[in-house]
Amino acid sequence: MLILFAVTIVLFYVIAFSCASPQEILNGFYRIIRGRDVLITDYFVVGGYGGAFFNSAVVMTISLAIILILKMDFTGLTVASVMIMGGFAFFGKQPFNIIPIILGSILYAKSQGVKASGYIHVGFLASGIAPIITELNYLLPCGPTWNAIISVLVGIAIGFIIVPLSAHTVGMHMGYNIFNVGFSAGIIALCVMTVLSMLGYKSETKLIWTEGVPDWLLTVLICYFAFIFLYGLILSNFKIKPAVKIMRHPGRAVADFILMDGLAPTLINMASVGMIALIYILLIRGDLSGPVIGAILTISGFGAFGIHPRNYVPVLLGVFLASMVGIYNPTTPGFQLAAIFSGALAPISGQFGVMAGIMAGFLHSAIVVNTGALYSGMNLYNNGFSAGFVAIVMVPLIESFMKRYKTEEE
Repeated sequence: MLILFAVTIVLFYVIAFSCASPQEILNGFYRIIRGRDVLITDYFVVGGYGGAFFNSAVVMTISLAIILILKMDFTGLTVASVMIMGGFAFFGKQPFNIIPIILGSILYAKSQGVKASGYIHVGFLASGIAPIITELNYLLPCGPTWNAIISVLVGIAIGFIIVPLSAHTVGMHMGYNIFNVGFSAGIIALCVMTVLSMLGYKSETKLIWTEGVPDWLLTVLICYFAFIFLYGLILSNFKIKPAVKIMRHPGRAVADFILMDGLAPTLINMASVGMIALIYILLIRGDLSGPVIGAILTISGFGAFGIHPRNYVPVLLGVFLASMVGIYNPTTPGFQLAAIFSGALAPISGQFGVMAGIMAGFLHSAIVVNTGALYSGMNLYNNGFSAGFVAIVMVPLIESFMKRYKTEEE
């Protein structure tokens, strides 16, 4: 996994310097750092391709450095955490809004007398509400210096409190929402924004989006997933069966495929999940925007932690069917992201079957297009927040029905 991350980071740096001059990259990176990050902010537009890929490479470098410094094992959760950092660095995360939250999670570990490595994953994932930090710089009336100090302190506080909060929210959906921290982050973002609104400081969602499918970017993605797939095949002595066996797992958290099935099958699964998401975007004639690229990379990362083709495709299909009967079409930006991130509910189809997965994806798409406004786009993991509600509603009903069905059969 260290080799994979190193290749990914180097690849992103190479792409950045192939797309733009050093000066253009720095200018784009500066615009990303100084700009607002609320959903949906496409860094391809804000910083250009060079600035966006450079930002993602920097964020992944920071994440990987922390993991190496803390001497952490490369588990499935570690892989998913680093990939989600790099993915969302195309639309919302940048070095200066993630560090305070990560620091907060480290301080929480210190307060509990445990190693920071035990909670750093949560710190990485919790940076999904990093836009709050940058937004406070625009909303507060205290001047640049105090605004910056307050926003950093708020970020540290968020990283501190989200660790125990996420430990409790997982029980609400019983592990059927893989993006559990996204659910916790949504709750915190909702609380923060309602307080700010009460004080008279209001923010709004926005839509900055790149349309189209650049041939060079499509080629890069295909080659990237082909590399991961081939790397996994080589490590497994060209045996596919171990990767197929991963699909026996429902995917309910905690489903760490590296610990359960090994590295090689997990790599093959990651590539397969990433390609499924990419193929879906191509089939609906969607866009390879910054957010879509980030979503595909993220969902591929969770191919190491709960998602595989058998439990992913049904929820993906559910979102597509919803776009056929509702007022939105499959290429609506929010629906493209909802489809890719519907993998958060993959454990429902893995545990209860295809029809349950389709229903989950359908319901997820209906909820996710309405939840972003609740916290003014401050939670980048809007799909994780929505998926939590879907799981909370669906799982008890399904389990109750299945229990009664078995009783009647008896």
